[in-house]
Amino acid sequence: MSTPFPFTAVVGQDDLRLALLLNAVSPAVGGVLVRGEKGTAKSTAVRALSALLPEVPVIAGCRFSCDPGTPDPACPDGPHETGAGTARPARMVELPVGASEDRLVGALDIERALAEGVKAFEPGLLADAHRGILYVDEVNLLHDHLVDLLLDAAAMGASYVEREGVSVRHAARFLLVGTMNPEEGELRPQLLDRFGLTVEVAASREPDQRVEVVRRRLAYDDDPGGFAARWADEEAAVRARIVAARELLPSVRLGDGALRQIAATCAAFEVDGMRADIVMARTATALAAWAGRTDVLAEDVRQAALLALPHRRRRNPFDAPGLDEDKLDQTLEEFSGEGDEDPDPDGPGGGGGQPPSEGPQGEGGSGAQPEAGEGGEPQPSGAGAGERSAVRAAEPFRTKVLSVPGLGDGAAGRRSRARTEHGRTTGARRPRGTLTKLHLAATVQAAAPHQRARGRSGPGLVLRRDDLRQATREGREGNLVLFVVDASGSMAARQRMSAVKGAVLSLLLDAYQRRDKVGLVTFRGSAADVALPPTSSVDAAAVRLESLPTGGRTPLAAGLLKAHDVLRVERLRDPARRALVVLVTDGRATGGPEPVALAGRAARLFAAEGVASVVVDCESGPVRLGLAGQLAGELGGTAVTLDELRADSIAGLVKDVQGSRRAA
Repeated sequence: MSTPFPFTAVVGQDDLRLALLLNAVSPAVGGVLVRGEKGTAKSTAVRALSALLPEVPVIAGCRFSCDPGTPDPACPDGPHETGAGTARPARMVELPVGASEDRLVGALDIERALAEGVKAFEPGLLADAHRGILYVDEVNLLHDHLVDLLLDAAAMGASYVEREGVSVRHAARFLLVGTMNPEEGELRPQLLDRFGLTVEVAASREPDQRVEVVRRRLAYDDDPGGFAARWADEEAAVRARIVAARELLPSVRLGDGALRQIAATCAAFEVDGMRADIVMARTATALAAWAGRTDVLAEDVRQAALLALPHRRRRNPFDAPGLDEDKLDQTLEEFSGEGDEDPDPDGPGGGGGQPPSEGPQGEGGSGAQPEAGEGGEPQPSGAGAGERSAVRAAEPFRTKVLSVPGLGDGAAGRRSRARTEHGRTTGARRPRGTLTKLHLAATVQAAAPHQRARGRSGPGLVLRRDDLRQATREGREGNLVLFVVDASGSMAARQRMSAVKGAVLSLLLDAYQRRDKVGLVTFRGSAADVALPPTSSVDAAAVRLESLPTGGRTPLAAGLLKAHDVLRVERLRDPARRALVVLVTDGRATGGPEPVALAGRAARLFAAEGVASVVVDCESGPVRLGLAGQLAGELGGTAVTLDELRADSIAGLVKDVQGSRRAA
């Protein structure tokens, strides 16, 4: 087993280390979500935490880590008798993004269950993580069906595996820790709320601190064991402080004044539900215990708010998480209660908000906001003197569902029909590999004709491997929604462009909710540019859209050809993900020789390849030329006006995008 990088050797990232340590002191805080750019020691710090946790008492031989003092009466390895057990180190179990459902919850041998009535169960990662840490790197990329299972286990403290009437249940209480890069997409709100604390991290811009990071990393890579030995005393001191804080925790008093501040703060920031209040109370109590105090102070409440509320405050999906600290201070001052004094900086622990002081000091992780994309405002080529500055998008609205026709095989999502592991059962087939979803009726039907030949004499069914049938299911997939936006002079009237941006922002919000990848191509002047390559970060697309300037001619053909090239490259990267092209234009084509004919030829490329497309017709005024509708015909798609795009429009209920010459 490799030697982990010492926790106390991590340079800077004070808020990250503090949040992890508070969960070590009080697992009831509920875990940590670490957001930030790549290469900021997120995974290193999380993996190092497990070495600091106290040992866990378990019943020897129990695969589900039952506590010998209070064994689980429903444990599949039970029943257990209460008594002395053994101790083992706390586990940190990593959940890979691409894990299967069976790997997460465990596998039940369906063949033995049906033929022999035996519950042969192989525990999964949830059982391994019980009473330990479940760590998900790139948690925002986790498949939806695994997210659902995590939510169920986190809510109930138990995992259930049920297959055709055969059920196994075991305890699954764990500390959930996730890391993510916001540029790659956001988390579902339900999962986001399950993390007790959140921390934003960013790399230091101080040369001295960056030098120290490199120096320590090189020293660790050269001799991991020797490097860890040099930090052994600091690690032991933090481990002892965690144990002391755990012992002190039951004695910490959360006074009425602190409780009023917590409730007032949650109300002031309009967080949903009551989980935020509870998490803040537990965090403030853990901060006091970490500082060696038995009273919760106002500073503990403030630090708890900074860690527990940024990801819970009511906000639009494209808003960056964070808190207005001036508003926080005003609320705390207004509702300050008796006995809530500022912490004495020379007192025990120096106040609740400091991580271990061992090692070099650096920047705090919280408050540093990673940029939503690389670089600033996109600068398409061909910008001339007619360029106009960017205008703000109009207020977004709920849009109609735009879907790709046919049946796909892409990643799980919520847009188009697809063959998936979850959804309604549509048929049965022979299993390819491990059986995951049994189709009971088809299995019995396959075995029934052979019962006499197999010598069946009793009521039981004689079942063989060849009889098993896998259920085929239909659900929804996520698509690549490629926005191709006309930013030319014909679209540049401020009120008109504001409405267009509002419509695209609304479609981006829909893509966020349906777990799509998105890309953004813009065209104006004399050329087209890829403002944002296909990505899971809908936030990044919204940022690029806001800063989009307008003006110049309308190189429609260049925009279509650039979009065609983007799709060609993306098919090589992710061939299973189907594309939906959303062209936002008034249909005009100017600039260069034969611009209309060139645009028609470019559009027919999409039709020939069966790419699903929709044209959002932005033409306005009493006289309309209908060019967008003609363009939609060339693309083999359909056209909708801005008004028809609204979900509450009376123009229709659902717009299914018609792919060119594609069989449904």
